[in-house]
Amino acid sequence: METEYLVGISASVAAYSLLQLVLVVRNLLKKVPAVPTQNHAWILFAGDQVFAYAMMSAGSAAAGVTNLNRTGIRHTPLPDFCKPLHWFCSHMAVSITFAFLSCVCLAVSTVIDAIWLAKLVN
Repeated sequence: METEYLVGISASVAAYSLLQLVLVVRNLLKKVPAVPTQNHAWILFAGDQVFAYAMMSAGSAAAGVTNLNRTGIRHTPLPDFCKPLHWFCSHMAVSITFAFLSCVCLAVSTVIDAIWLAKLVN
């Protein structure tokens, strides 16, 4: 369940980021400001924050479940799933690392959006 959540949020963030990139490059090719209006800047700012928090929650949920699979559950007979499926746990660790890295990238994008907002307000 948590891995599907991580995949879904990752796909949503990828689509949002690609759309944002296309719009900014299109504006730059037209030789207009990358973020032409204050409303556009607010939408980008809000979108970056929403997706950063969603990615953080998806990465956290997947990290908890992956750690539980790696260590097993004490006090219950559930086994350590990572011993027979080592490749799965390794791939999940890489996926979770990229999820948290994308949180950092979205946070940087939010700071850039705040700078654009500050320039458009003045």
